Amino acid sequence: MKPIEFSKEDKAALIARIQHYFDSELDQPIGLLKAEFVMDFFAKEIGGAYYKQGLEDAQSVLAKRIDDFSDDIYQLQRDATD
Repeated sequence: MKPIEFSKEDKAALIARIQHYFDSELDQPIGLLKAEFVMDFFAKEIGGAYYKQGLEDAQSVLAKRIDDFSDDIYQLQRDATD
């Protein structure tokens, strides 16, 4: 799987959030480098599962919309012949 690329600004914001979480929730301040390692670890080890689930959710929503669209077209065809 191709790794997700973040802009420098987005990556910095994510790292800051990790640092804040460790400090406020775990009472364990961590530096910039450790926070980046944590982010890379979760992206590599768990990120794919979240990405896959997101794609499956999107596919399900799209399939429902296509089905609804097909129903609408069918109804228009029936209305045109009545």
